[in-house]
Amino acid sequence: QVDLVESGGGLVQAGGSLRLSCAASGRTFSSYAMGWFRQAPGKDREFAAAISWNGGTYYADSVKGRFTISRDNAKNTVYLQMSSLKPEETAVYYCAAKQTRGTYSYPHEYDYWGQGTQVTVSS
Repeated sequence: QVDLVESGGGLVQAGGSLRLSCAASGRTFSSYAMGWFRQAPGKDREFAAAISWNGGTYYADSVKGRFTISRDNAKNTVYLQMSSLKPEETAVYYCAAKQTRGTYSYPHEYDYWGQGTQVTVSS
């Protein structure tokens, strides 16, 4: 069992930056791949970024060059640094963990989810 707690969301103006954090419980954090997803009202949950257990990173095309995912295994924490934010990126951002290898961009591949943190980008 892995518990995930996101933080760092809030209100930011368009073009601004935020850093999200996701703290994980458990002693096997380093063996999990971690992902960030987001869900706007009335829309499906969509992939934003992921980082494998050995540090490989993956991004949705829409965030490449603006978002950076990283992890600190000593702190059991994964981060999402977001810059040049756009109003259409207003959503609840979720952290997720998966044990199995494979692709990273589908929600059903993930075993554990946090409760989410709201990010609101004003125009």
